Amino acid sequence: MGLQVNRVRLYFANMQTRYTLHYAPDNASLVIRLALEELDLPYDTRLVDRRAKAQQSADYLALNPNGTIPVLETPDGVLHETGAILLWLADRHGKLAPPQDTPLRAPFLKWMFWCSNTLQIDLRQFFYPEKFIGPDPEDQIKLRRVFQQRIQTDLTIIEEGLQTTPELAGGDQATALDIYLACLLRWCKLYAEAPEAPWLDLTRYPALHALCAKAETRASTHRAQAAEGLGQQPFTRPHLANPPEGSAT
Repeated sequence: MGLQVNRVRLYFANMQTRYTLHYAPDNASLVIRLALEELDLPYDTRLVDRRAKAQQSADYLALNPNGTIPVLETPDGVLHETGAILLWLADRHGKLAPPQDTPLRAPFLKWMFWCSNTLQIDLRQFFYPEKFIGPDPEDQIKLRRVFQQRIQTDLTIIEEGLQTTPELAGGDQATALDIYLACLLRWCKLYAEAPEAPWLDLTRYPALHALCAKAETRASTHRAQAAEGLGQQPFTRPHLANPPEGSAT
């Protein structure tokens, strides 16, 4: 009886009104766009113009007081925080995540929160050192060196985690971890790697490289490529976005 009730709930959840995604091209909102596309859900987009600092406007701060991107408007209210939105979508629609009563649920949650609380935070401190250590350029260089090492350690950790539990990501059926990690790895290569001294060779991480290659075959990725100008190989050989509207920075 309980299983039948859950199926009915999922059926009606998948018939909800359209979502609204507040996004900027090639920002963390890309994770949510890919999830919406993978779930084949109806949604509208509202551009957050970063050049005009629209994420700091009164209207946007009313949705997300952190002034960060993305925001997703849902029937259950306004959501922010990338990992939380991704997990909510996975649970709401019964896809992209192992069911709660299965053994894979625990490691799935572990690595989802690790992506949000460790890898994404380390990338953020690398990208925006001035927000964490102040305006002095020398201090910013020192902080970036620290986080370059941390990010390389992070990639080794998640590579080993995926090899230990390969069912969580990299397969034919996309999971939330597939989506989250592909985007984080894109930004590692694009923004954390100095052009004059490249240090990230994705082929050194077989599970991560395979995950990115698989992601590039999906229709959801192809639609996001067109919408945000991500290039032909957005995860294995990424280039700066050339979006049809807005700016990634």
